[in-house]
Amino acid sequence: MNFIYFIFAFLVGVATSVQSGVNSQLRQLVAHPILAAMISFGSGFLILGVASLALRAPIPAWETLREISWWKWTGGLLGAVYVTTVIITVPRIGAGNMLSLSVAGQLLAAVILDHYGLLGFKEHGLTVWRLAGVLLIVLGVVLVVKN
Repeated sequence: MNFIYFIFAFLVGVATSVQSGVNSQLRQLVAHPILAAMISFGSGFLILGVASLALRAPIPAWETLREISWWKWTGGLLGAVYVTTVIITVPRIGAGNMLSLSVAGQLLAAVILDHYGLLGFKEHGLTVWRLAGVLLIVLGVVLVVKN
């Protein structure tokens, strides 16, 4: 396994916590969670646009875009729901509570997706060790939220 990917995964988790605070502060300035999420996504869109141009990413043909199944377009929708939910909940329940609950939900869904090989994921069966890991994280979430 490439250890660098583990480091990237950890760092993106750190970035997610920072993003929660940044977007929460943005919401206070613009006074609406949807507008804050739109600004957040807009800046991300611009960065990705510049990166795509700089890296000369190929633009798919219109026919290719039309052949994409409807549900494969929902990634942006799910991202928008996630960011907006973070913006709304972090000021009310705190970053630790929100993100620990989010991570627990992500982990439970990921283990199910892996177990059944859904959405194109490689199958990774639910072992005793994976189940124990999930249960420990859920227990950790209970301890974090219990404050």
